[in-house]
Amino acid sequence: MVIEANESTTITTPEPKPAAPATGPRRAVIGVERRFGSAAVVFVLLAGIFGAVWSVLTPPFWGHDEITQFGRAYQVAHGGFLPEKIHDDRGPAWGGDVPISIDALMSYAFQDYQDNPDEPEPMVLDPHIYDQLGAASVSDETKQVWFTNTAAYSPIPYLPPAAGIRVAEALDLSVGGMVLATRWAGLLAYLLIVGFALRVLRGHRVQWLAFTVAVLPIALFQAGTVTADTVTNALALLVSALVVKGLFLGERLTKPETVAALAATVLLPVCKPTYVLIAMLPVLIPARRFGFGDGERVAVWQRVLPWAAAGVGAVAFAVWMKIAAPTGDGMSLMRPEKQWGTVRPGDQLHGILSDPFHFLRVFGDSIARRDQLWFTQFFGQLGFSYVEVPALTILAGLLAFGMSLGVAERFSPSGANRRRTWLVLLTIAASVAMIYVTLYMSFTPVGYFMIDGVQGRYFVPLAVLGLAVLLRWVPLRLTDAAGRVPARAAAFTVVAATSVALIAAVVKYSTLVWG
Repeated sequence: MVIEANESTTITTPEPKPAAPATGPRRAVIGVERRFGSAAVVFVLLAGIFGAVWSVLTPPFWGHDEITQFGRAYQVAHGGFLPEKIHDDRGPAWGGDVPISIDALMSYAFQDYQDNPDEPEPMVLDPHIYDQLGAASVSDETKQVWFTNTAAYSPIPYLPPAAGIRVAEALDLSVGGMVLATRWAGLLAYLLIVGFALRVLRGHRVQWLAFTVAVLPIALFQAGTVTADTVTNALALLVSALVVKGLFLGERLTKPETVAALAATVLLPVCKPTYVLIAMLPVLIPARRFGFGDGERVAVWQRVLPWAAAGVGAVAFAVWMKIAAPTGDGMSLMRPEKQWGTVRPGDQLHGILSDPFHFLRVFGDSIARRDQLWFTQFFGQLGFSYVEVPALTILAGLLAFGMSLGVAERFSPSGANRRRTWLVLLTIAASVAMIYVTLYMSFTPVGYFMIDGVQGRYFVPLAVLGLAVLLRWVPLRLTDAAGRVPARAAAFTVVAATSVALIAAVVKYSTLVWG
């Protein structure tokens, strides 16, 4: 290269050498990153490891409502898609049949986590009893069990664990083997759906924000146990990633991503009613950014397609709510005996409509009394051991959130996107309100001083979109001394911080539960 400084001086500098082509393992790593995205690859590894750890470390049926969650999954596995009313002397009840050998393990687990000894004794009274009950064969004889709270859920979120139950039966696994197979089937579904969601954001730094939410200790704990929340969380994260790409980043979805957006719009509303509005958000993505048809000249059918999917999802939601409505009459049986019959959804709804200010006072009191608990639970209150994650987990999680937010892209400031951003924010606010209203009607006794049953884990499906709105309006980002965004360093920090958070949570849980 020749540079002319003036008429009499010529400075010759060496030509820059081209970068050596990547070879061997480095080339393979680069290829994987380009195809799947760094966050998706790390997620599958990290979530696969810790999800499996939780599935083995958590005693059988110690997950969130895992006894009733497993009962509903077993019912779905054998064709029981609709709620089945059962006889119960205490009041209206719904449930189904499970093998008596599984019920024996359920009954022992229920008593064990109800009657915890004082510290420093471990919560599990006798690990050998779990081994003995888990080693038993799955009996042909069945017993009717109560699971009114999960009978209200559609079969959709139970399809993966139901498949795990059928595989366990085909392989003639023991009781413990069936529980583990059911947990692993749900974990596999979480890895596949969320892995695809993170792949949607490959090539964009905002992928690390979605990654941080996806590997929260509470999210992986639930993915490692039997619960409808596993598929619900996964689908909500998928919708969030697609909306971030198509709306906030302004990029066109591929055909598989478009199919995923339409499918999630239909399926998420029947997984959990409180997230029905989040499922409708793909309609805000401009039609030209969907992967079907011409991206420049948008046909009528391209505009109609996302709205048609949203319509199907809304109808499916309404139909299932109609089917499941009677189960609300039996929810009070989950409360202490003195409160049986006090949960009356009709009376609560009448109270909200006739005296909304009373409901707002109860809502305010609930926040004043429980907001710090919900904050901790967002990171993790681990199942029915009620072990809260340690301070180190929360601090490491906050560091990961800070870094992933700090290096995310600045989203498009166009006027159309601004209006759509307000709609996303209003949808999130309405979804938060639905969480409180749903639990006020379905779990809180009439006249109770607060909204009972709210848990921080219910806000995990809303986190990515809520933070995306924040990124849309807050332009502050992290830069290094040279003014560059430290993307690679931030990614390493996020992975390291989330790993520390998960390890600390596992250590505390193992210490308190098993000793």
